[in-house]
Amino acid sequence: MKQLLVFLLFAATFCWLMFSPVYKHVLVIRQALLQQEADYLLEVGASGRYGYIDAAMIGESKARLARHGFDPSRLEYTVGSTTGADAGLPSLPLPRGVGIKLTIRYPYERLLDIDRLIGIEPPSASEGISAAGMKMSEYVP
Repeated sequence: MKQLLVFLLFAATFCWLMFSPVYKHVLVIRQALLQQEADYLLEVGASGRYGYIDAAMIGESKARLARHGFDPSRLEYTVGSTTGADAGLPSLPLPRGVGIKLTIRYPYERLLDIDRLIGIEPPSASEGISAAGMKMSEYVP
């Protein structure tokens, strides 16, 4: 009985050691993709041509992230400005010098559940990874 218990504990630890780095790597890659997309959206949205980040841009962003395995329905975008003005209206682009803020959130999706094998409680379902940034608008009316 004691040998069976030792075997089970060893097997669980061995599985965690084998697969945990893979899941951590997936998490790091997802974080990097989210940050890259946030930076791209801010670069385009704050350019002299736009001055906003609207729903169409967000839809295109979701499509790009979906090609990398993200579920578009679970992506959450928050767009704001440093003055409190709405940064998502194409009819009222933010003038030069006003900051456009963007945050993209995505849940962990039970990615870290393997940590239970060694007694580490994974993050709750409501928690997730996020990427954020701010860029000054270059739009001149």
